[in-house]
Amino acid sequence: MAFLDITVIPVPTANKAAYLEHSRQSTVFFKEQGALKVTECWGEDVPDGKVTDFRRAVALKDGETVAVGWITWPDRATRDKAWETLMQDERMMKLDMPFDGKRMIFAGFDVLIDG
Repeated sequence: MAFLDITVIPVPTANKAAYLEHSRQSTVFFKEQGALKVTECWGEDVPDGKVTDFRRAVALKDGETVAVGWITWPDRATRDKAWETLMQDERMMKLDMPFDGKRMIFAGFDVLIDG
């Protein structure tokens, strides 16, 4: 079954175009390493929750938008090998992050149902 890397990122709204370009460039690198699909989403309807929510999770500030993305890998072994390679790839290291990476949430997940 597939394996997903999922991110939740606070992005300055004014940096939407730069974020999209960053995503386009990094998608090439992920696919070179075996990613099946890369999906990026821009928050349009991100409500406040009563206990927790996406805004609080990334300490969203005024003038920022929540972006969510995921990379679909065929399996965890492919993903683990890919990240090992990508963390040494000079092209990845040269990418400017148009967001505050310290507030990015990321994790890997086994897919249970994909229908």
